[in-house]
Amino acid sequence: MQNKKLIQKPFVVCILAMVCCALWGSAFPFIKIGYSLLGIQSDDWSGQILFAGIRFFTAGVLVILFGSLISNKILLPNKHSAGKICILSLFQTILQYLFFYIGLAHISGTKGSIINATNVFFAVIISCLILKQEKFTLQKMIGCIVGFAGVVIINLTDGSFDSGFTFTGEGFIVLSALSYAFSSALIKKFSQTENPVTLSGYQFVLGGLVMSVFGFAAGGRITSFDAKSFGLMMYLALLSAVAYTLWGILLKYNNVSMVAVYGFMTQIFGCFFSVLFLGERLSQSGGMTLTALILVSIGIIIVNMNLKVSGKKNESKDDTCQGI
Repeated sequence: MQNKKLIQKPFVVCILAMVCCALWGSAFPFIKIGYSLLGIQSDDWSGQILFAGIRFFTAGVLVILFGSLISNKILLPNKHSAGKICILSLFQTILQYLFFYIGLAHISGTKGSIINATNVFFAVIISCLILKQEKFTLQKMIGCIVGFAGVVIINLTDGSFDSGFTFTGEGFIVLSALSYAFSSALIKKFSQTENPVTLSGYQFVLGGLVMSVFGFAAGGRITSFDAKSFGLMMYLALLSAVAYTLWGILLKYNNVSMVAVYGFMTQIFGCFFSVLFLGERLSQSGGMTLTALILVSIGIIIVNMNLKVSGKKNESKDDTCQGI
């Protein structure tokens, strides 16, 4: 009960969500570095899918290993959780990243980043209007719009936005965002009766295995593994393991909208880490960057203004926090 109340405190939610977003944001430059170290070209989508599959399979193994050590027992899914793991893996790992990597190969990174940020909108809409997990309010919509405006500003580094729409480009990025949104709502639903650490670990293993087989069958190959590339792969796997596990625990005990809105910060962290590790220019104006950060922060504040009220309505019946 104590752990459950702690994970619902606004300050704790903010800190843990920011940690998740910082980890996900760091993935942007490190994935690019990984491609360079392993010789994966920008148009080699099968190699990218294989790379992602290995990363997520390893992440799943790490989640299960660490979770088992903490619990002093081997985490194993039961017969009732097998179907949930398959469904969650389909949306959270397989579909999300298949659509994302293929779609990103057909459009600019700037456009892809902006479109992908719509996953926050989708997560709120799906949770409120489709699965009826919480009430849909004007306040939530305004917060999402303000936060999304910040993402658009920080991504428009050259002041342009190429036009046009293709199904395998922009369409696939939208489908990726939808897949992520459904996975957030599903985690909220499934974790009420399942250990979120077990769900996270085994869905990663299954999703990573499927993606690895698909990428390899499509012609993807990864060679020239060395100490640097191995260390980088382990970091990417570890960040996914930690971030998604924490995110799942947050979703278990809080409204989806209250957690998902922090996802806007992933783009902010991604830009900063890209500047730090890749030497990319953040934007033409430091004022644009500051404006973007302010808008994202305001959006998060707007959505979370009624956190204490809504949190009381959505407390789980369980008195223990599994996986913490």
